[in-house]
Amino acid sequence: MKKKIIILGAGISGIYLGYKLKKAGFSIQILEANNRIGGRVYTKKVNDTKVELGATWLWRYNEALLKVCKELNISLFEQNMNGDALFESASNNLPQRFKVPKNQEISYRIVGGTATILDELIKDFTEDEIQLNEKVLKIDDTKTGIKVSTEKSAFIADVVVSTIPPQLLVNSVLFTSELDTKLIQIANNTHTWMKDSIKFAIVYKTPFWKEQGLSGVGYSNVGPFTEMYDHSNFENNRFALMGFLNGALSNESKENREKKIQEQLFKFFGKDGLNYLSYEEKVWNKEGFLNFENNNFINPHFNNGHSVYQKEFLKGKFIIAGSETSTSYGGYMEGAIYRGNEVTAQLQNKFL
Repeated sequence: MKKKIIILGAGISGIYLGYKLKKAGFSIQILEANNRIGGRVYTKKVNDTKVELGATWLWRYNEALLKVCKELNISLFEQNMNGDALFESASNNLPQRFKVPKNQEISYRIVGGTATILDELIKDFTEDEIQLNEKVLKIDDTKTGIKVSTEKSAFIADVVVSTIPPQLLVNSVLFTSELDTKLIQIANNTHTWMKDSIKFAIVYKTPFWKEQGLSGVGYSNVGPFTEMYDHSNFENNRFALMGFLNGALSNESKENREKKIQEQLFKFFGKDGLNYLSYEEKVWNKEGFLNFENNNFINPHFNNGHSVYQKEFLKGKFIIAGSETSTSYGGYMEGAIYRGNEVTAQLQNKFL
């Protein structure tokens, strides 16, 4: 009989791992607390314009991720950096134009949006293999397997692989068999990718910045946005600007953040900047299925790829995966893919 693997989380880590394990001959089931797949990959469609409010870029050194894109026939295109950039050094200064150096590392985007990866990976999944709205509450190590209890159901497997961010995992799931104390300590001090980010996107009818000889790239020392980029699509018929807001604005209302953005847009672009069709945002530290809210500051990528995550737990029936656990590019999409390949090999060696 096929060994059954339950995967916790339907972000890029969980979806890719499910894809790999299914191809390898395992029976899989992915449990996702949210009402959508993707996790920190979040391509939002605003009318006919797709904007990235989650993971956006990849680079030529992301070998594992590039290999997946090639395997799935997914095309990439360069992040547009043509034209002058703008830099705001102080609140009482107008933004200054400057040319971005030509020798910058090229960032790539995915044609059709980052969620295209997910769409391709799940093409052969059955309805039963991804279960949405299944928040995991408890994990029981039984004599014959491992049991996962959610708010609505119970699931039995040979092995459970969690792709839930480690800090959230150890603080939100009850384990009836005690977990390793070192694991709990490290997990509570592991940075969660994206948790400190506020992504925003502003959709426009035309790319007015290009007509002004600008690239759409903007940086600011005073905010509310700290950096911004052209977010037009590959076909160049849908136009937007996208970037990051200062994390200190996370506790303000969306209306207040938009009002502050409007003031900054006017400063950068004049009236053209205010003539937008839609303002979109995602405050990631308010995402309950990602972030365990506490006051402890953890440096970006701290403890990502820690050696404790490379071990098996609960007599070999519980594995912790996900981007934060990857020893290569932990906390990025590349790390999610790299770790997925590792865990697939680990389970093949164990059972096949």
